[in-house]
Amino acid sequence: MRTRLSDAAPGTVLPSESELSAEFQVSRVTVRRALEIIRDEGLINARQGFGWFVPVEPVRQHLTRLGTIEDQLADSGRNSARRIEEFAFTAPPAHVASILCGVADVLRVKRVNLADGEPFAVVTVWCPGSLGRHLSRADVESRPFYELLGLELRGATQTIGADSAEPEVAALLNVPVGSPLLRCLRVTTDIDGTPVLVSEHVFPAHRTEFVVDLPQAAPSMTPSGLRLVE
Repeated sequence: MRTRLSDAAPGTVLPSESELSAEFQVSRVTVRRALEIIRDEGLINARQGFGWFVPVEPVRQHLTRLGTIEDQLADSGRNSARRIEEFAFTAPPAHVASILCGVADVLRVKRVNLADGEPFAVVTVWCPGSLGRHLSRADVESRPFYELLGLELRGATQTIGADSAEPEVAALLNVPVGSPLLRCLRVTTDIDGTPVLVSEHVFPAHRTEFVVDLPQAAPSMTPSGLRLVE
């Protein structure tokens, strides 16, 4: 296992304990003890829902300003890239049409974001077709929508919750099906307050963190902004 891990990329999820037991032809008790020894050496870590994985420095996004996580990665010296999975003009799903004031036609872009070559997010963006008609696949692969729409933007509202990985997303993020995710819905508005972008960001929970700065938070044991979902 030590030899195998020496070539594994940070964030790599190991096979399950039952799979390792079959591969090495030993009991699961032996596999678990071996993994615990290697964990104590700092070579692997474990988290509920993921099992065992190679430790990785989390991709952190500070929720203090309207910007892209790629900018924050660049500031920390990490390389970012985008891989476009879908680019199409289509009818929006009902929840997107509702946010975008009933538009009937949207540009839908689905991409995988990578940090140092490893996937850390699946992002789906919808914008009104009238605003995205001039855009190409190459445009959205190389530049953020904020720069491409030609609009002055006011800001964005982000709603963050928990989810689990369905097969398609799990394959794109290289994580087990059913593993925990962070899901962020972002609605961006223009200077008049009209929604012009809806984006859904799905992050593997063992590779990513949201950081919120609270310089003048009221005394409370509950995180600021937390609300119960009905």
